[in-house]
Amino acid sequence: MDRRSFLKTSALGGGAAAATTLAAPAYAQGKRTLTMVTTWGRGLAGVHDSAQRVADNITSMSDGQLTVDLKAAGELVGAFEVFDAVTSGQADMYHGADYYFVGQHPGYAFFTAVPFGLTAQELVNWYYQDGGMELHDELGQIFGLKSFLAGNTGAQAGGWFSKEINSPEDFNGLKFRMPGLGGKALGKLGASVQNIPGSEVYQALSSGAIDGTEWIGPWADEKAGFQEITKTYYTAGFHEPGAGLSVATNRDVFEGLSPAHQKIIEVAAAEAHQWNLSQFLANNGAALQRLQAGGVKVMEFPDSVWDAFGKASMEVHEENLGDELYKKIYDSAMASMKASSAWHNLSSSAYTAQRDRVLG
Repeated sequence: MDRRSFLKTSALGGGAAAATTLAAPAYAQGKRTLTMVTTWGRGLAGVHDSAQRVADNITSMSDGQLTVDLKAAGELVGAFEVFDAVTSGQADMYHGADYYFVGQHPGYAFFTAVPFGLTAQELVNWYYQDGGMELHDELGQIFGLKSFLAGNTGAQAGGWFSKEINSPEDFNGLKFRMPGLGGKALGKLGASVQNIPGSEVYQALSSGAIDGTEWIGPWADEKAGFQEITKTYYTAGFHEPGAGLSVATNRDVFEGLSPAHQKIIEVAAAEAHQWNLSQFLANNGAALQRLQAGGVKVMEFPDSVWDAFGKASMEVHEENLGDELYKKIYDSAMASMKASSAWHNLSSSAYTAQRDRVLG
């Protein structure tokens, strides 16, 4: 039992007989401003938009009773400081990619993406139908957070490189920006892995501080300007097949809100998730065409590299399976993925292959 649950249980020590005499919970009254910190630089394509969408949804759906004051990375705390800011009460909520916080618990990776993991559709299948949301909440309770999915980039690109990747050995000594468990897997191939906030990646790449980077996909990558630095672009990556974004509210703050306002945060986040996913996917195709017209060379990793990615990824998972909660999340996500994939391969994948063949 975590500390918060113990304290709550102790406070109710009178048992069931006393329950009938307890006063109704006191919810915050009147208008309230919630401070949201984010892992995103202001204006970063798609990811900042998702945070803003959540903030605007909450304000409009509550008819102005809740106003969200959004602080981009660096405006109140740094990009990677938002978790601690919310757990400590310095801010009320954060919007970000939960895999930035695998140092707090490696299970957080699953609520963004894990290598060789869930696609965007498989993620929501698991989250809303197969217990993923409940596991997100179980993890959040340890740290005093109430979390919801609140954005998705879709499948992310393999990244931008200063040289072509022809074998697994080409990663040895390569300075590469990749967060989360994907970065840990890349480290097993000998890469020097960097975890750099999104707003700082362009400068790191242009200065030579890193030899390559993944970011998101064609639209966001074009907006970031990486094509100005290198023309070698791998469009399929192993690390984030459907990267979810999250909003997390300080649990005491969340529990102090009325049930209606709690539901508004949940629904505001869910709407932002679907809106954000469509935003990325609707823009990626045209952006890729522009990048190619500008001289970007679109590449695919050879099978030997994919095999090395897979082996390294499984090693990373195996290193964490000794943690009971990690294993619980892993087993749940993988079971859901297997079930979803079986039908998808027989239906949607077969259909799109035939559609594209017939229609040319």
